[in-house]
Amino acid sequence: MIVRGKEEVEGVDWGNGLSYRFLVERDRMGFTVAHTVVKAGSKSPLHYRRHLEACYCIAGRGQVVTEEGSVHEIEPGVLYALDKHDKHFLIAAPDQDMELVSVFNPPLQGDERHSFDAAEYSHY
Repeated sequence: MIVRGKEEVEGVDWGNGLSYRFLVERDRMGFTVAHTVVKAGSKSPLHYRRHLEACYCIAGRGQVVTEEGSVHEIEPGVLYALDKHDKHFLIAAPDQDMELVSVFNPPLQGDERHSFDAAEYSHY
């Protein structure tokens, strides 16, 4: 059995916030569970080429915008799933951090970070 409190998990600066990765590849569960904090006012161009991701909002609000421009409002109680390795923008509202419970399949190694320096979507 694995039992971990947030104080036992080091926050990884993923680029526009912190990711507390409770389960990672070395845990051999087949998926990652993370508490993801998205900085207020940030806009992250993301594309997970190797992972499927589902995110459930637990605090704050924001938007997920598809590559085609469809806008989806995110607030507590809303889940979005990137079931086709979708390119997207994750945008946090300007007044408050957005907090998500994120699940990745296959699991993350645990130290992945995004780079927003390039003119394309960040990926890992």
